[in-house]
Amino acid sequence: MTRVLLVDDQDLLRTGLRTILELAGVEVVGEAGDGAGAVTACEELDPDVVLMDLRMPGTDGVEATRRIVASGSRARVVVLTTFDLDQHVLDALRAGAVGFLLKDVTAQALVDAVHRAAAGEPVLAPAVLARVMDHWARQPPQPVALPTTLDDLSEREREVLALIGAGRTNAEIAEELVISMATVKTHVRHLFAKLDLRDRVQAVVLARDAGLHGPGSG
Repeated sequence: MTRVLLVDDQDLLRTGLRTILELAGVEVVGEAGDGAGAVTACEELDPDVVLMDLRMPGTDGVEATRRIVASGSRARVVVLTTFDLDQHVLDALRAGAVGFLLKDVTAQALVDAVHRAAAGEPVLAPAVLARVMDHWARQPPQPVALPTTLDDLSEREREVLALIGAGRTNAEIAEELVISMATVKTHVRHLFAKLDLRDRVQAVVLARDAGLHGPGSG
């Protein structure tokens, strides 16, 4: 059974989320009303997934996400926000969140997202990823520290990373580079290992931060 930690400063919202998840057979192992409480609860309860609000008093959701990921926790953080493409969402993805959901998400979509996150999949629908990329395209990259291992990537691996950053699927990358799907998967596996990436969302963020662009992205 998937185990979830709920983090939001609104009691009513946490109650609603708990009801939806428990009716669907998901175990809610705990709740927290702020980021600091989320970090502590994550250490104590070892959830599979953390549903994380962003704007909370004290320690916000971005900092809490950063601390949870840095601690080595196996929990997968999914951001819940009212603000579509708020800068805080992009900061949370950069901090290690595996995706985000808007708070008007349907009950079934919420349950599906929790299960996908627990299975190690990014919770970022293609339409949402397209909006993220469009939002980034209209803003200059923020100066961030890039992994030195970027220099260890082969030219082909850099091409694959750029295409991931442009939102391409493995099948689309294979078609665009005229290589087999197996070869694409090998390149993805190698570049993830070299860059210590947990998932595709982190790869998208890193490609953006490194200024890598897929064909036709300008």
